[in-house]
Amino acid sequence: MRSQLIRYCLGLAALALPGVPWAVAIEASALSATATEAMAQAVLPQAIAEYRRKLRDYQEARAAFDQEAGAYWSAISDKRRGRNAKRRDRQTITLDDYVLSQPPLYAGPKRPINPEPASEEERRRERKAIPVVADLLQAAAEQFQFTPQRPATEVAFKRAYARYAQASGLTREQAVRVYSFETGGTGNHDMQSGLRRGSHAISTAIGYNQLLTTNSVELVAEQGDEFVRALTEKAAGLSGSQRKAMDHKIAVLKQMVAFTRSVPDDWSAHEKLADTPQGWAVHAMVLDIDVGPMLQTHKLLTSVIFARAKGYTRPLTAAELEMMNLTGDGTGLDMVTMPQAMREQVPTANFFQRGGYERNPVAIRHNTVAQLLAVTNARMDAQSNNAGAKELAASY
Repeated sequence: MRSQLIRYCLGLAALALPGVPWAVAIEASALSATATEAMAQAVLPQAIAEYRRKLRDYQEARAAFDQEAGAYWSAISDKRRGRNAKRRDRQTITLDDYVLSQPPLYAGPKRPINPEPASEEERRRERKAIPVVADLLQAAAEQFQFTPQRPATEVAFKRAYARYAQASGLTREQAVRVYSFETGGTGNHDMQSGLRRGSHAISTAIGYNQLLTTNSVELVAEQGDEFVRALTEKAAGLSGSQRKAMDHKIAVLKQMVAFTRSVPDDWSAHEKLADTPQGWAVHAMVLDIDVGPMLQTHKLLTSVIFARAKGYTRPLTAAELEMMNLTGDGTGLDMVTMPQAMREQVPTANFFQRGGYERNPVAIRHNTVAQLLAVTNARMDAQSNNAGAKELAASY
């Protein structure tokens, strides 16, 4: 592949020279390409040998690390099971119920880059794209013959979100500070993770509270009846083309509810649905001026309801709510209910799976519960002063 690119570029350079006949240009290009390929073939065996040596070094170092890390993360899982059992029996959780040492971090050689061309199968795996907003909108049109109603302005979406969130019991502090943390205090309703930096999307997370495709599928499955009821009440006050459009939206939403309920109500089942064209279409509803604010609200409200159901009646701070948003309700509540003295000592690793922790530089750097909550609060403080956060606060 690379030699073809070199040949093509050299050919263009020769053709660009004034007075060079076509045949001479082609011959020069061919000679240059042949010389380049010959050099590449001469170097390639050495490069492959060096790669394989480095690969062995990497694999040996990684195997030794994985053995050490495996034991640590097994202990994390054992302690978590023990805490869950004690909670079921209403027993007090103590420091002994956590792993108090920090996890090992890999510091060996990096995996070397293979100089040999990747196979077609490897290239296909690398090219698996994360759907972006355009893909979601196309899926909605193709799968449900529906186009989400986008807001006329960003402030309009913020106002719709604020109205629904406030009526549902989310405080302004919770909504604004979580929005500030998730979006930097500047995000729009259609902001996708990674794209705000002008690069490729790094996940399907979209919006004020960064919902994943699986979040949208799960919320429509669990809260769909309430969403339909809210839209039906709104439709009663409409007429003409607006009523017709709302009736169509309600009919589509009912179809989506049926689709999301076609599997058991658990995350792994919803995750499979989310990675289909129909799942992408459901996720497109996060962009809709009527349904989007409800999805955004319930992403946080489910955590509030979960905490209350578990007997935690004190209002959650925004940072505590973000912990539940980040790690899951059960795990997050473990952190939220922990006394401050324990927060100072318990490593954040206790609340993550190994893969999630090793991909989370914030949790690694701020490696106790107290430190993680502190840095979360600090970012919320700073980013709540940004323009988008101020707009959302003013919408309440």
